[in-house]
Amino acid sequence: MPWTSHRTAIEAGDPSPACIAEVMEALDSGQLRVALPPTPPQGTWEVQGWVKQAILHYFRQQPMARIDVGPHTYYDKLPLKRRLQEQNVRLVPPGAVRYGAFLEPGCIVMPAYVNVGAYVGAGSMVDTWATVGSCAQIGRQVHLSGGVGIGGVLEPPQAAPVVVEDGAFIGSRCILVEGVRVGAEAVLAAGVCLTASTPILDVRGPTLVVHKGIVPPRSILIPGTRTKNYPAGPMQVACALLVGERTPQTDRKVSLNQALREFDLAI
Repeated sequence: MPWTSHRTAIEAGDPSPACIAEVMEALDSGQLRVALPPTPPQGTWEVQGWVKQAILHYFRQQPMARIDVGPHTYYDKLPLKRRLQEQNVRLVPPGAVRYGAFLEPGCIVMPAYVNVGAYVGAGSMVDTWATVGSCAQIGRQVHLSGGVGIGGVLEPPQAAPVVVEDGAFIGSRCILVEGVRVGAEAVLAAGVCLTASTPILDVRGPTLVVHKGIVPPRSILIPGTRTKNYPAGPMQVACALLVGERTPQTDRKVSLNQALREFDLAI
């Protein structure tokens, strides 16, 4: 289905309920997504702000309604996602995936939460009490460990969502917000917290290299602190330390085990 007319109506600010319903169904079925992956060999993620605007219109148009799920009662504007069996998505009670999110076949969602507009690639694991925020883009074969917090962003529409690319491993209780992008096959040790302004300090060489907002592919990060001077005196401020990278000679599983042994990481 061509989406030009839908986009025009949404960007004009007066879309019909039927227009918004079609966009939401396309999001839920994976025909549309909030952000498009880069086109190989180079490129950047392309945010489709009009799709996020459609989600906001949907919230405004939908009435509050009672939702009964077994013994549980909810009161909300969005229903839960359906057709999980035919899409080959495993959802473990009491996990929840909201309508308008899409999960490719082979995904596993433990008692966790996936919000509207999110996209999760094939074979990925959303472990217990992890949260995939609205519009977050999670690649294939990604592991989001227990308690990981992936921030959501609906407004402003042009704001980039959090992106975790294929094969990345996000350790327990990590937090990723403000459009942070984690490169393919990167490993984040437990407790790494990244915002758009959090310094990622590459400490592998004699000269410090600072990244912000983007975790390089195959890199290995651990939590760290750096000294910052304030009027009250020097204080320790959170950062992340880039201490190594996965080796190309090994597969993902072996490489992760090597990272654990070599850098004594908590995952």
